[in-house]
Amino acid sequence: MTSRIHSPHTTCPYCKEEVYLDELVGGCCPLCGRSLEGDEEQAEVFDDLLERSDLSWLVFQYFLYRRLERLGANPLQIMQLVNRYEEQLNSGSEEGEPFEIMFDIPMTTTDRLRLKTCHLCGRVFLRGGKKKIYGNFRLNDFQFTYFCTSCGQ
Repeated sequence: MTSRIHSPHTTCPYCKEEVYLDELVGGCCPLCGRSLEGDEEQAEVFDDLLERSDLSWLVFQYFLYRRLERLGANPLQIMQLVNRYEEQLNSGSEEGEPFEIMFDIPMTTTDRLRLKTCHLCGRVFLRGGKKKIYGNFRLNDFQFTYFCTSCGQ
């Protein structure tokens, strides 16, 4: 047996173990399975991500998305709302200025069974129609509104 002292080796940055280069499996550490190649590229991408957006803004987007998604809003509409809100903040608009939102959401079973009043025409209806979240985003003032099929919102 020959000694491996002179064999090329490196230390895995993830599991901190010494790994010989001839033991790598497809460029990955045999112990933890993480790639040893391209670490610099991944670090640059992560640094760019942190430079572009603040951590608090990312957390805000996440919780806003989860809250509206649980209510049944379309994910694409949620992301458009977040982008629109960010653009409005970057344009230097005032805090007291209203930021109206309106999302279509599916009706729950109890919504289908009870009488609803149309937000536009005031007609009372039982079947059909749409349910929407309507309100001012900046004041956290949301309400559920219903629209009859004849109004066709």
